[in-house]
Amino acid sequence: MDLGQQIGANLKQLRTERGLTLGQLSSLAGISKAMLSELEKGNANPTINTLWKIANGLKVPYTRLMEGAEPTATLVRREEVVPQTEEGGHYRVFCYFPGGSQRNFELFYMELDPHGSNTSAGHLAQPQEYIYLLQGELAVETGGETYLLSPGDALSFDSTVAHTYRNRGETLVTGLVINYYHPS
Repeated sequence: MDLGQQIGANLKQLRTERGLTLGQLSSLAGISKAMLSELEKGNANPTINTLWKIANGLKVPYTRLMEGAEPTATLVRREEVVPQTEEGGHYRVFCYFPGGSQRNFELFYMELDPHGSNTSAGHLAQPQEYIYLLQGELAVETGGETYLLSPGDALSFDSTVAHTYRNRGETLVTGLVINYYHPS
């Protein structure tokens, strides 16, 4: 099953488990009913921000929408991971390990183009975001503060609040991002 079909199947399952109509989920997530319908059918390729809005509306981890059955050991090769982008295409994340019923974290490799930025609305309640910078210089704006990271630096913060990743430099920024969801 391709990623779009997997997202559609998970979206429909989560929506129906909660007894929500497409219209109700549309209101909760701020996504049009038509877009949600196309996603459920597996006919659309959603952006990162669209998936975050839906995950927040459903109160599930972001990668729960992409979850599939998982064996006891998993080898993930870079060429198998489909990048997800924000609307402008300057920020890309590659999800290596999605969260969900089998784990309470998500692991991403991220890339941010020179002079690019990505703003994320606050995530699902109770997450902590961890960033480990591999390459470039990254400014992370959250909670009214700006944190400057260099290669080898790490930052954790409460990601229930809006936050922005900003590449102020001339080189590609790369790093690892973990979203950890506290057990409820």
